[in-house]
Order: sequence, then C-alpha cells, then structure tokens
Amino acid sequence: MAHHTLKSGYSQLVERLNRFPQGAPPSEALYGILKILFGEREAELVSLLPIKPFTVDKAARAWKMPRAEAQKVLEELAGRAILIDIEQDGEMEYVLPPPMAGFFEFSLMRVRGDIDQKALSELFYQYLNVEEDFVRELFTCGETQLGRVFVHEPVLSNENALHVLDYERASEVIKTATHRGIGVCYCRHKMEHLGRACDAPMDICMTFNTSAASLIRHGFARPVGVEEGLDLLQQAYDRGLVQFGENVRESVSFICNCCGCCCEAMIAARRFAILNPVHTTNFLPEVDEAACTGCGKCVNACPVEAMTLVSSNDPHRPKARKARLNEELCLGCGVCVRACTDGHLSLKSRPRRVITPLNGTHRAVVMAIERGMLQNLIFDNRVLWSHRAMAAVLGVILRLPPVKQALASTQVKSRYLETIIRRYRG
Repeated sequence: MAHHTLKSGYSQLVERLNRFPQGAPPSEALYGILKILFGEREAELVSLLPIKPFTVDKAARAWKMPRAEAQKVLEELAGRAILIDIEQDGEMEYVLPPPMAGFFEFSLMRVRGDIDQKALSELFYQYLNVEEDFVRELFTCGETQLGRVFVHEPVLSNENALHVLDYERASEVIKTATHRGIGVCYCRHKMEHLGRACDAPMDICMTFNTSAASLIRHGFARPVGVEEGLDLLQQAYDRGLVQFGENVRESVSFICNCCGCCCEAMIAARRFAILNPVHTTNFLPEVDEAACTGCGKCVNACPVEAMTLVSSNDPHRPKARKARLNEELCLGCGVCVRACTDGHLSLKSRPRRVITPLNGTHRAVVMAIERGMLQNLIFDNRVLWSHRAMAAVLGVILRLPPVKQALASTQVKSRYLETIIRRYRG
C-alpha cells in the first residue's frame, strides 16, 4: 500500500477508525470501500472528528471553517448515513458510528443509485469474508463483544420464562423503543449482489431509538409501530432466524434477524467458534437422547453447526443416530428446539449467567480496556472533550472489578485516575 503512505484523506480516516475499540485494519479492500463511500476531502474532515458525540460548533472548530459551512457538510454526511444525527435538548448532535455495526451496514440498508452497491458488496466480501483481520478484531479481541444473541421466545417454557429478564427479550426491545425502523438486511443484500443470497426475508433489519430516528429521517429505514415490529419478529421466528443485537441492556440500537449462510455474526460464530465471538443467551438446548430419532432437523436448523448427529450405539440398530450438542459452540438461541417437532429438545439454564453491559458507554469502555485502547476514549480530541463524557467513562471504570481498574490505570498512565480508584475502593 505504498500509494497510501503520503497521508491521504483516506489514510487519515483509517487512522481515525482505528481509534474505535473494534479497529479497522488497513487493506486495499478497505481503501476501496472508503473511496466509494467518501470523497477524499470528506475523508479528511471525518478523520478530525472525535469518538464522542459532537455539535456543529465543535465540528466547525475542529475543521476551522464557518459554522454554516460545517453544518452543510454534517447534514450531507448524515443524509448518506455516514454520521448519525441525534436531537438532544433541542440541539442536533452528531456521531460517527464505527464501520460495524455502523456505516458499513447503513450503506446497503436500502437500494440506492448514488453509489455502486455491487462493487461495494464485492469489496465488503473481500474485506470481511476473505480477509480475516477486520472480522477477527471485531468479534474475538477481549471478553466483551459487540453483539449478543436473544433467546427464541416461542420455545421458552413457563419455567424458562421466569428466568428471562426484559432486556433479554427481543419483543421487549421492540415494545419499549422510542423509535423503530426497518431496513434492508445488509448481509443478504450484499450476498444478493454476489449471487449467494438465501431466500430469507430481506426487509427485516431492525433499528431502534436514536439510531432508528436518524436512519428514518434520511430514508435508510422505514418507521414501524409496535404491532408491525412484533409481526416481523414472528416472521423471523417462523423462518428460524437468529436475533442478534447490540450487547447492551439499555437503549438497544439494532437487532438483526440472522441466517446462518449470509449474516456476518453467524459466519464469525462458526469461523472463530472457540474464541466466543458472540455473547450467548443464558440457555442451552438439552437433548432427550433416549427419545431422539436422529431425524437431523435440529442439525439443519443450527446456524453455527453446534448440533451434530452421532451414533446411538444401539447394537440392534447399528445405523441409528441421535443429536449431540457441542456446548462450547452453542449460542443458546433455541432455534433448534423449535425445529424439533417431536419435542425431544428443550432449553436449560447455563451454569453461569452471561453478563450484559448496561449501555453503549459501559460496553465501549470495557472493550477499550480489554483491547488496550482506553487512552483513545479519554484523550481523543481533548479539546472537544466534555466533563459529562469524562464522568460517564470514569463512572464505568469505578464500577469495574479491581483487575480491570488496574488495567485502565496502566493504559492511561494517569495518577489522577489511580487516585480516584483508590479513594473509591476505600
């Protein structure tokens, strides 16, 4: 990549993207993606934006341009879903989302003619499905991951239901969201351009709350009410799709309805299975081995190949098979339970509950600590840093286990932070 060594706008943007905890390793495919989505001047301007939400005035100062000009640029970028615009107390704030889940997906959430979506899809496939660096960093670095699986609610028994909290139900996310938007599934849309898409529903990608409001405002998602949202969720259940959403308890921004063949999260779950790339539910399917007929319906339904058929070891039926679960690979989605029409599969609780971060700030801080990138959150564009944002980060750190507090203090090499942690413990 010698032609990118002169600090082009695209090179600067790549450096900016790598301040996110997820990162975006440079490659020719990545530069190709950015050239389709950004003009070079736009790339340079976006590279100067902070990680935290910012106002027009702050962007104008960072860009050293008049406020009216900065606002025009921001509105243009938000109109293409490069930025998310959020109304806060009567003032518009902007934030640059990470590549995923973020502006990569948004670029294919509707059919559009202003960019070459086929060429973009081919580059996405190269960067995400052929090359490994980006997807590996996105899904496998650290213990805390971007996304989590929601349990397949129709298969919950009455006893199971008692142990499922509201934030663990996709239906509750739909019911409680301030805004609900539906867009085209990025994953299947990408595969459609490559001639590899399955026949799962396309118009079923769900966004919520402030992200949905922005995407609806600019035509990248259509608004839906609670009833239609729940109807689409039921369609996803009926098609055996897995609900993969943002790994937070509050203000979930997306839930994808994933197939095993097209969707990035499910592909990553198979590709990096032993590295736990996706947070599971608090359940595991349990096979009634004595009754299992070995029909293979659960095997066909599992999106991550956690269920297999093995010999029943029956001397009277040497060809008889039964289902066997690899618990280390299982997402706990429950799709296989519904596929078992004979009722020989049921859900049981995992021995240890899965911990879900409270909100986006909590997740971002923990991910940054685990990936050795906390300094990027604290010192990124210090001139634009707010006391409110600093308080949010410190609040998360002070509630972490001592081991992660120590990691945080080491990463920022801050006596101030170390002193606060010591006082908090005392």
